[in-house]
Amino acid sequence: MESKFSFFITLLVLQYLTVVCVSQDFDFFYFVQQWPGSYCDSDKNSCCYPTTGKPAADFGIHGLWPNYNDGSYPQNCDSSNPFDESKISDLISNMSTNWPTLACPSSSGETFWSHEWDKHGTCSESVFDQHGYFETALGLKQQTNLLQALQTAGINPGGRTQSLENIKDAIKQGTGHTPWIECNQDSSKNSQLYQVYLCVDNSGSNIIECPVFPKGGKCGSEIEFPPF
Repeated sequence: MESKFSFFITLLVLQYLTVVCVSQDFDFFYFVQQWPGSYCDSDKNSCCYPTTGKPAADFGIHGLWPNYNDGSYPQNCDSSNPFDESKISDLISNMSTNWPTLACPSSSGETFWSHEWDKHGTCSESVFDQHGYFETALGLKQQTNLLQALQTAGINPGGRTQSLENIKDAIKQGTGHTPWIECNQDSSKNSQLYQVYLCVDNSGSNIIECPVFPKGGKCGSEIEFPPF
């Protein structure tokens, strides 16, 4: 009887450990920032300023996304822990500035942030609670400062065509790591700088070289950096 009981307890422990391992089963994060001028000057997106007003002409956070080394990713991992704005009340002002929404209709940003937490943040619960997830992303934006890196290299928004390699080199010089650049198209079908991906280790602590780059949104060798 004792042997059967011990076996049962062992089985429960193994099941628990399996659940914990699964919840931690991602390899790295993509930290994604977008240029608002390209979001708004797109042949696909309609653009509405948030209810807090027009955002600054700076890169804004899109998200912090758990990913696997094979390029796939987990999503919508825990429906029992939905976004709760009260848990990040002290971050709202910072998020309105650095993580603004440009989707229509105009809103405060809560719908955008809720989507990012529910789809991506819940898959990182082994590392972060809600507050930690958003706080970490805000810290990464300050750490990377993409616009400053580009401007230091003499690359400024304004619609001029820029070399893709020069943009990559400027961001690598500024952050210490190789970015992935995603482009979209303006209404005239010109390729333009849209999103910048950097990779972060699975603790959310350190920027790393990306184990794998995304496959979509490829750019030409010359791209536009539109004003906002």
